[in-house]
Amino acid sequence: MGSANYFRSVKFFRIRILAWTVAEILEEVKHMENGQKEVKSEILKLIWYMRGAVSLDEGFSLTYEDRSLIGDIVKENLETTKNSGMPFF
Repeated sequence: MGSANYFRSVKFFRIRILAWTVAEILEEVKHMENGQKEVKSEILKLIWYMRGAVSLDEGFSLTYEDRSLIGDIVKENLETTKNSGMPFF
């Protein structure tokens, strides 16, 4: 089921960009590259905070929801540490 949705979205994307100008395509590529950098940055920060408990490969295997939940836990722990005055690092 998931692969069928993927192929439908790829087909839709290809049809959509056929009508675009080169400038619009380049703008979309830049937008996608920025999104990719954001995801990479988020994953690298998570694996740094996890101190070796999550490898780079495992980090890239996490779903968006998993990354969000782990990120929320990290934020909570940072706040708790900041409020308690205990060292985090």
